[in-house]
Amino acid sequence: MDVLTHIIVFLHILSVATVVGGWIAHFKSPTVTSYQYIGAWGAFITGLLIVGLREMADGDLNHIKIGVKAVIALIVLVAAVIGRSKVKKGEEVSTGLAHAVGGMALINMAIASIWV
Repeated sequence: MDVLTHIIVFLHILSVATVVGGWIAHFKSPTVTSYQYIGAWGAFITGLLIVGLREMADGDLNHIKIGVKAVIALIVLVAAVIGRSKVKKGEEVSTGLAHAVGGMALINMAIASIWV
């Protein structure tokens, strides 16, 4: 079970890194890339899996922190889905929407590492 948890945590970190990395790479000309879209889905799903595995293992979680992170992850996911659909239609992604994807993911990373 530990190996599975470590693999899912690795995939979670990789997913968040693609969202934030794509945001930083396109900071001057904001958009939502396909990697950010996939990363947002990956981060959301693996985050839920991590919580489920931790609940099964010991159940000693900070549920307020998990709730805050889940809401932020959902915001990132919705913004990425909206932004990616605009890109597919050939429409311009607004600067605020593109920065919401990366900025909120960065805030979620800070919450994960600072809030104990």
